[in-house]
Amino acid sequence: MAQLVARVNRGSMRIAVVTETYPPEVNGVANSLARMVEGLRDRGHGIQLLRPRQQGDDLPSWSPHFDEVLLGGMAIPRYPHLRMGLPCTSTLKQLWSQRRPDVVHVATEGPLGWSAVRAATQLHLPVVSDFRTNFHAYSRHYGLGWMHRPICAYLKSFHNRTDCTMVPTPALRGELRSLGFANLQVVARGVDTTRFNPTRRSESLRESWGAKSQTLVVQCVSRLAPEKNISLVWQAFSAIRATGVDAQLVLVGDGPLRAALERQCAGAHFVGVRRGDDLASHYASADLFLFPSETETFGNVVPEAMASGLAVVAFDLAAAGQLIRSGENGLLAVPAAPRNFIDLAGGLASKPQLLQAIRLEARRSALTLDWQRVIEDLESVLVRAALGRSLDQPEILLRPAGT
Repeated sequence: MAQLVARVNRGSMRIAVVTETYPPEVNGVANSLARMVEGLRDRGHGIQLLRPRQQGDDLPSWSPHFDEVLLGGMAIPRYPHLRMGLPCTSTLKQLWSQRRPDVVHVATEGPLGWSAVRAATQLHLPVVSDFRTNFHAYSRHYGLGWMHRPICAYLKSFHNRTDCTMVPTPALRGELRSLGFANLQVVARGVDTTRFNPTRRSESLRESWGAKSQTLVVQCVSRLAPEKNISLVWQAFSAIRATGVDAQLVLVGDGPLRAALERQCAGAHFVGVRRGDDLASHYASADLFLFPSETETFGNVVPEAMASGLAVVAFDLAAAGQLIRSGENGLLAVPAAPRNFIDLAGGLASKPQLLQAIRLEARRSALTLDWQRVIEDLESVLVRAALGRSLDQPEILLRPAGT
């Protein structure tokens, strides 16, 4: 314990991070987790990242404060470009017996994540988890509504075996508490306001979509999958066009519904998956962002769109419900009320002055979403777990970043 306390005081804990998705895979979990890992490394902690091998020639990375371990995996059904880990409790026990981490952070609930929880428990290592994906809510979008209860029971069993489960919003914490989840702690998400910035707006990119200077570019950035409710975007866009507004629709992303959506949404621009600065330019080159999903635990695209200076129309859920003040920096539709979503989008598109005011305020709001504070909150949770402190004990004071 004395050595652990010394490492905590130096800001140099050994943290094992277990995840079934990580860049270069493109999704909200991978992107936000990478940012958190980077932030912990910047604060001096040593990270052991354990994930499935993504490609046959995938090689582990190593750098100061970062050691990557690649494990077996298999393609996820319907998402062949994504991998999930295979059970490997014995491998993890052997690895962590040789060099014990101070705390294990499990980011995903698949077979690899379950193995990590079992191995950590058997080795008496503190372990925390993330609740990042509403798998139990997805079931109804795949004709598997009967699976809702068993999936929820699995997730509850998984997370209640850990010392703490981190969730991104107070609303999700309340929902999970009502379902019997224990030891929940809110750790929010930040946004890179340097990358996602209105200055990245590209007139040439807009022209490639057939947009003129006064054209309203309506956009959605999402996985093109049943649980994302993308068909509602097309209904809202059709309502916008019906008002006589000159508009173009741009869908950024890919997924199993792409072919069907291309048939349904004639005239829309499907630009596929975009990454990094290219993604940022796509955001900034639009005007109105429609986000129809009702299954998010957070929805990183919402603060990214706001930081890019877009007016967001979304349901009053997850990140949107937490970040948007309806009528000021975005518009919130009543959950499970698609007509309300469509009417809000159509109404805003026909009010250019209100649209511009909301876009400016969205950017100003996003500037308050500081990743540094998020990393400090995450670090505090990890320190508490490593030292065996419960969530209701007094705050642990950590040394400032860079000291």
